[in-house]
Amino acid sequence: MIGYDILGLIGLIIIGLVIIFLIRLLFILIPAAIIAIVVWLLTGNLWWAGIAFLVIAALSILKKL
Repeated sequence: MIGYDILGLIGLIIIGLVIIFLIRLLFILIPAAIIAIVVWLLTGNLWWAGIAFLVIAALSILKKL
């Protein structure tokens, strides 16, 4: 019985860490998404919006390092 408890605890810890990682990633990518939407509204071009998203996302991630 103790083995199942430890496995369950490890599983919950891993799930919690994944959720925390995804939430942090979402907060990092929100500015990039906003900029991409603005670029798309101004230009009407998804290509430029995608490039803007990638550039801002890369800069945000590099800033966190």
